[in-house]
Amino acid sequence: MVVTDEPAALDYLERVGYYRLSAYWYPFRHFEVIEDPKTGKPTTRALDEFQPGTQFVDAVRLYLFDKQLRLYVADALERIEISLRVDVAYLLGRRSPFAHIENTKAHFHPRFVSKPFSRSNPISRFDAWLNKYRGLVARSKEDFVRHYHRTHGDELPIWVAVEVMDFGAISQLLNMMHPRDQQAIADRYGVPDWKVFNSWVFSLSYLRNLVAHHSRLWNRNITSKPKLPQAGVLGWCDAFIEDEETRFKPFLLLAITRMLVKAVCPNTEWHQRVADHLDNFPEQHSSKQLTLSGMGVTEDWRAWW
Repeated sequence: MVVTDEPAALDYLERVGYYRLSAYWYPFRHFEVIEDPKTGKPTTRALDEFQPGTQFVDAVRLYLFDKQLRLYVADALERIEISLRVDVAYLLGRRSPFAHIENTKAHFHPRFVSKPFSRSNPISRFDAWLNKYRGLVARSKEDFVRHYHRTHGDELPIWVAVEVMDFGAISQLLNMMHPRDQQAIADRYGVPDWKVFNSWVFSLSYLRNLVAHHSRLWNRNITSKPKLPQAGVLGWCDAFIEDEETRFKPFLLLAITRMLVKAVCPNTEWHQRVADHLDNFPEQHSSKQLTLSGMGVTEDWRAWW
């Protein structure tokens, strides 16, 4: 790998770190196909050589592109998260101020809340969520929480409780709510299937964790694959339905974010800023040219974005 400006390269290594930057020069390495000694199946191995022409600045530009992308995503997810808090608080709170801690059929789907949290943890999903929620309340340093405890008692009503919940807690609470409430919230965002919407929120919770921990985003494989509606229901989803591989890439999550943030803020220009950013994907000196396809960008994206 060619270093054209050694002081600048050292500066980036000192500020950003070798390991973090290595994720952005990794795609420029040579790879070979070998046989996995355990499975006997072919697998790829990265070699300690780079494609001809690869420069250190190629990795830096990708890093800066990814950093700005995460900032855009964080901005949108903040709006979506706050909006979901209001939606959940309104639907549960109109029936009971403390609906979120009342495991009843009026608030929650009994089959959802009674399912074990995991194979290794037989506690019910509701009880696991309740333990998480109480931990968030106990750790909260917010003045409004201490004031409410002093003035009204130990239990926070739902419209206060949602303010201490993180995206993950909101996602899990939504997942347990009665389907009629889940559908009512999904309708507000223009999603006709509450199960699809539920999976979208769960995937955005995963995305929120990536962004919060400053993890590489632009070309990673997504472990939380969102569900999609039937073909023709939401036109922009069709290209992802037809190409299974794109459903494991971050561009689908960006597209979901776009739809939801436009429902929250109809006059937003967030999607345009992101489109401009994608159009400015950094050029590279390397003979191996990386493109937006590494993000799972569909060929028709400009037509509906």
